[in-house]
Order: sequence, then C-alpha cells, then structure tokens
Amino acid sequence: MPRILILGANGQLARNTVPFLLEQPNVELILFLRRAKRISNPDPARVRIVEGDVLDQAVLEAAMQGQDVVYANLAGAIAEQARVIIAAMQATGLKRLIFISSMGIYGEVPGEKYRSVLDPYRDSAALIEASDLDYTILRPGWFTRDKSVSYQLTQKGEAFRGHDVSLNSLSDLIVKLALDPALHRRSSLGVSTK
Repeated sequence: MPRILILGANGQLARNTVPFLLEQPNVELILFLRRAKRISNPDPARVRIVEGDVLDQAVLEAAMQGQDVVYANLAGAIAEQARVIIAAMQATGLKRLIFISSMGIYGEVPGEKYRSVLDPYRDSAALIEASDLDYTILRPGWFTRDKSVSYQLTQKGEAFRGHDVSLNSLSDLIVKLALDPALHRRSSLGVSTK
C-alpha cells in the first residue's frame, strides 16, 4: 500500500491530484500544509491532514515516518524548502521524491530568455539533482483546466515542446510516478500538452 506525503497540499495541482491518487484503492495520503483548516479531509479512512511548515525539519521528519513517497508542490522559498526536504528525507531514509518545478529553469524553452524569477526553481532542482534521492523533477508548462489527459515529456537537455499542460495530465503523471518508484528515476522532465 503506497503511502504518499503531499507537501503543499493546498496548492492548485495538489488539490487536483488528490482525487486521482484516491482512485487507487490501496493508496494512503498525508496532506501537509501550513494551515490545515484550509482543506477538508476527502477520505478519513485513508487520508490524514498534518499542519506544519516545510522549513521546520523536525515536523517534516515526523510527517515522513512510514511514508514511501514525497510529492512536493510548493511555492515561496523553494530552494530553502528543497534543502530541508532533502535533509529530512536523508534523516528518515526516505528516497522517492516527486518535485514540481517550472519550465524554463535550464533555458530549454525555445524563444524564451532565462529570467531571475526562475532562480529559486533552478537552484532547488540543482540541490535535488546533487542529492542521492530517487527524484523526478517535473517542469510543467502553464496549467490549463482542460479535462483531457494528453501530454508529452522532454528530458533535461532537450528543447521544451509546447507551452501549456492540463492539470489532469500532470495529476495522471504524478500518480504513475508515485506508484512506480523506478519510473523516470533521477530525471528532470518537461511536461506539456501532446
């Protein structure tokens, strides 16, 4: 039974992904966020809500106990958050990390110039890539609410194709990554509509 810790559980993508994960009969979730009252529990038998700050390593380590996968869907001080996540995962022996970043962090989007707003995303990806974790970094295009599931992947070093991607497509991919620890292990993937 995969046990998945979702960091930043009130984020748009995380909220979209939770129902996809709960379609899997044996999945258990911990929804980790700063203000727990912002969300309701969709399935008390399989979901636990934990209030905490990702930058509080002790609280994060406690939430990681017994988990199989960490799915991080964060904003703000992303590089510092990545440092704490890596340290907490190493302290608890947890290896599998799915980390949401942004397209453009490697200058891989044709016709786009690298901008400083992406520095925290690029820095967090560099920290994760230098770790010994079994990570998959997702670099999605702009989110759409299109209900379809249709996406293409590009590897680090390849030009990003497309520009947008549906939340449902990302949620579908996150479920696949969470259920198969070897899938796209130690990869950074651009994700856009096919």
